Amino acid sequence: MGTRRHDPDHRMTAPTTDRLAHTSSRGVFVTMGGFGGKTLIQVGSTVVLARLLSPADFGLVAMVTAIVGIADLVRDFGLTGAIIQAKKLSERTWMSVMWLSVALGVGLTLLIAACAPLIALLYDEQQLVVLTLAIAPILLINGLSMPMQARVQRDLRFGTLASIDIVSMLCGVGLGIIAAVLGWGVWSLVVMSGAGQLYRLIALWVAAKPRFGRPHIDREVLPLVSTGGSIFGVQLLNYAAKNFDNVIIGQQMGPAALGQYSRAYALYLLPMQQLNGTLGRVALPVLSKLQDDGERYRRYVRGALMIIGYLTIPVYAVAAAVSSPLIALLLGPGWEQAATLFSLLAIAGIAQSIGSVLGWLYITLGRAHRQLVYYLVTRPMVIGGYLLGIWWAGVEGLALVYGLLTLVLLVPGFYFATVGTFVRIGDILRPILRPVLLAPLCFGAASWVQVVADGLPAIVQLVLGAAAGVVPLAVCLLIPAYRRDLAQIVGFVKQARKPAARGATPKAAPTDVDEVVPDDVIAVRERKGKS
Repeated sequence: MGTRRHDPDHRMTAPTTDRLAHTSSRGVFVTMGGFGGKTLIQVGSTVVLARLLSPADFGLVAMVTAIVGIADLVRDFGLTGAIIQAKKLSERTWMSVMWLSVALGVGLTLLIAACAPLIALLYDEQQLVVLTLAIAPILLINGLSMPMQARVQRDLRFGTLASIDIVSMLCGVGLGIIAAVLGWGVWSLVVMSGAGQLYRLIALWVAAKPRFGRPHIDREVLPLVSTGGSIFGVQLLNYAAKNFDNVIIGQQMGPAALGQYSRAYALYLLPMQQLNGTLGRVALPVLSKLQDDGERYRRYVRGALMIIGYLTIPVYAVAAAVSSPLIALLLGPGWEQAATLFSLLAIAGIAQSIGSVLGWLYITLGRAHRQLVYYLVTRPMVIGGYLLGIWWAGVEGLALVYGLLTLVLLVPGFYFATVGTFVRIGDILRPILRPVLLAPLCFGAASWVQVVADGLPAIVQLVLGAAAGVVPLAVCLLIPAYRRDLAQIVGFVKQARKPAARGATPKAAPTDVDEVVPDDVIAVRERKGKS
């Protein structure tokens, strides 16, 4: 794990980067293990709770969280990204950030609690008053947690974050399921969320050992607030674009329809959260260290996109084809509409998996203000797409328009992010081209098997469909270009498993990071010439 060092000015810098190669590649797999554990727990909780609760229960909580989530973005105010991107932070600045975050958490908790009657009025659901009052304190818990998580992440302590992720989710899910078995209904979902966040706060406090000092907000925090303000604007617009659909469906079609949509949405997010969440947590601090070295930065981005492409695009294609037996097994009877919605949302899954790299580029290249301008134009277009889709064909129309529009907006998005920088459009297109070509083949093979296996048990349909979807990927390995891609991914795995050199001294050179693994592998090599 990284160790902090202090310069003569008592300013804390990022962890030493002599061993950044091993730390970054190992960090990807450690974090992936954490996200993988979370994914398994989330799937398990979905399977159990979908049989204990009704779609309306999930819909009621989704109504509240769609609004509370906006307040949570205000509470963060983009400071997490600004902290990770900053090159130096003094201890006094850290304490100022913590007091600012706590103040925002307290203020927004009180604001959301006061707005509980208005939220109930918006949806015409009086149950939401007391639900909102119960969920609002999570804002304060998150306000306390944010600076501590940012510090642990900035220190590249990925194993610590992974273990906190897993245990916090286990804690929340376990108590939530117990509450559901006891017949608490919708309140079991509130218990699940609150218990997990409370454990997370305690674990981060132990890991970060924060020093709050006397209450103060120093002027040194202003640059972070400036950068964070632009990041916050982007996050707010992005959140609105990704959550206004819940508001529209809940207001127009009620909690039952929203429950179907929210479960389909949660499941479609799983592959993206597993991989993109992993790479994003590692990529932001690592790319921030490489921002002054264009060639290494570009290689890292190409490697990340290649891994994202192969591990998400074919997965979403196959999952869309086998959605009916998949949802039948996970959620049980009464969730048939969720299967259709899941297939349609897979289009957005592909687009968002690739598009997640946009945020890395803007933040680590110091272009948060430019990203805000782009989102001011495009996010209202997505919200307009929701209105068009639900008017045209209800919830299914909304899901389809959302996916197609998100896919189309990738083109201007990457152009605007990279124009005028050392990152080229080819760095974006080349790594994902071959996985994109695979997607229709995988979808077609899995869909054909679903037709042939119609009438068989759901588990048989799912296994046969998934197996058929993998066949095109195996056949493509006969093509040299695909074999080279596989070799690069395997090389990344070997880099992560290789023990880091101890007691090594770097060459006399002005940079901390040497070469990135050739041709697109998402890892930074160990320095050459170490003893």
